[in-house]
Amino acid sequence: MQYVKAHGAEIPALGFGVFRMSDTEVEAVIPAALEAGFRHFDTAQIYQNEAALGRALVSAGAKRDELFLTTKVWVDNYSADRFAASVDESLDKLGVDQVDLLLAHWPGNTVPVAQQIEWLNEVQAAGKTRFIGVSNYNRSQLREAISVSEAPVVTNQIEIHPYLDQSAMLGLAAETGTALTGYFGMADGAVPGDELISQIGAKHGKTAAQVGLRWQIQQGIIVLSKTAKPARVAENFDIFDFTLSDDEIKAIGGLARADGRLVSPEGLAPDWAA
Repeated sequence: MQYVKAHGAEIPALGFGVFRMSDTEVEAVIPAALEAGFRHFDTAQIYQNEAALGRALVSAGAKRDELFLTTKVWVDNYSADRFAASVDESLDKLGVDQVDLLLAHWPGNTVPVAQQIEWLNEVQAAGKTRFIGVSNYNRSQLREAISVSEAPVVTNQIEIHPYLDQSAMLGLAAETGTALTGYFGMADGAVPGDELISQIGAKHGKTAAQVGLRWQIQQGIIVLSKTAKPARVAENFDIFDFTLSDDEIKAIGGLARADGRLVSPEGLAPDWAA
């Protein structure tokens, strides 16, 4: 496993996300993920499967000190009386005293960034998370978060795949030492069926999905893989024995298009150009 270092955090570069997975799917696939080598697991309050993930990890005999656990506070809990309480509920569901990384899930349009960051700092100071970060912040919001936060903002988790140009955010991340974590890496199924990416994969004896994950890893991005099928887990993990050339990375990045963004819910998403 490779690691991405950011402000004292060492985060496994390949994580396993459980977005849109039922409790049954989570509990069925986690043993296979652990067997394949995954130790970084990503969930969120809104996924409603924190408890299933916690149960699955315990049942599989995972050692807590070998895991990197991330969860995210949902926007409905962005209030003085709910933020910390919701984190306590997440910890209880996960069956841990502390997560490794806690994120504000979306910036939303009602609670200022500075307030979100203040609450994240408070729960970090209380020992409920080792590190804090944000998710779906635009560049100006990330700059503000970094400037007002007492604790380092170690990552911004955002949509990243070949059809969306995130070079400006990559530049800001490099400038500030903030890691990027990519979700939706398969672009809702487009990457595995992409002709160019498949051709590149064939040269390396890999699938297009593996190439899509490797493309992010080689750019220093933490990438979240996902599958509800235990038989597919090993494939997602088997991406550390080949290297894409600079030309291949550039060619894949050239697939970006103006309408490439897939996730931008009204009322939650910011102005992505800011």
